[in-house]
Amino acid sequence: MSANSVVPIVLMTAAATWAQTPSEWQDPSPHHIQFVSVQENVKLEVLDWGGSGRAVIFLPGLGNTAHVFDDFAPKLTGAFHVYGITRRGFGASSAPESGYDADRLGDDVLAVIDVLKISKPVLAGHSLGGEELSSVGTRHPEKVSGLIYLDAGYSYAFDNGKGMTTEAQNEAMKNPPPPGPLPLAADRASFAAFRDWNDRTNGTHLPESEVRQLFTARPDGGVGFPRARPKVSQDIFSGFRKYTEIRAPILAIFAIPHSDPPWLTTAKDDVREKTQAFNQKFGTLAEKQVRAFEQGLPDAHVVRIPNAHHYVFMTNEADVLRELRAFIARIK
Repeated sequence: MSANSVVPIVLMTAAATWAQTPSEWQDPSPHHIQFVSVQENVKLEVLDWGGSGRAVIFLPGLGNTAHVFDDFAPKLTGAFHVYGITRRGFGASSAPESGYDADRLGDDVLAVIDVLKISKPVLAGHSLGGEELSSVGTRHPEKVSGLIYLDAGYSYAFDNGKGMTTEAQNEAMKNPPPPGPLPLAADRASFAAFRDWNDRTNGTHLPESEVRQLFTARPDGGVGFPRARPKVSQDIFSGFRKYTEIRAPILAIFAIPHSDPPWLTTAKDDVREKTQAFNQKFGTLAEKQVRAFEQGLPDAHVVRIPNAHHYVFMTNEADVLRELRAFIARIK
């Protein structure tokens, strides 16, 4: 969305199969992992953190896996049964050559719901996860109790031509901001070091489990190459749809305007000025999108969290938990 999201989103666009043996690092998040067939030769990784009460299913943003919620999801198991789904093409899920258009990805979510016999869950999607939410809420609202957009209500999720259109985004990207800093050799010496670098540079606290989904491990234990095939993300972009009729209860949390990343405070003056100018331009477009979302979906409960990161459930955890719990409590 804004330039401060560019580096983490680039990092997020790298995930595919990662397997561990008993002698390797162990994921400390208290989830059970299973694989669910959603199509012939296509299985998705499903995380189950347990809990009781209404089911909540988390969907990650582009490039992320369900492990991005490894720290956040357990905070909800006292009141809900919490799941996460890793999108096809990423993490341990299958990576077929096709099937990345919006409604096929929505069908994958519906298939998991049906196979696991989850009764009318609440779907909570971050970033591009809003695409799957809108696909399901448009075509099969009877399958869900509600939809929660975590900075996920942008044009891939709602586009009536009055908000942040794809055309406007493409025009803004003709003059992109300078790139943010890349990790040094010391920052890639271990997954813990890389996570610390991401914390202080981009301002997001990724679970180490998620970082290990995104990159290979070198023989010395350092961080290697990205795992994902770039074509998967390209196919997802090519498969966008324009959703306007979303027939389910909605909570939409927008991080607007986005906060500046920590690295910008020490950047050269020209870099900082160009980045802030770009962010301001995108912030104007984002506000236009929020107004279009509110007006086009008047029954939606829209919450703005100012100066929050795109990964709002990490940087503004207490706010998101409060709004999420209150929304679900209102659902009949």
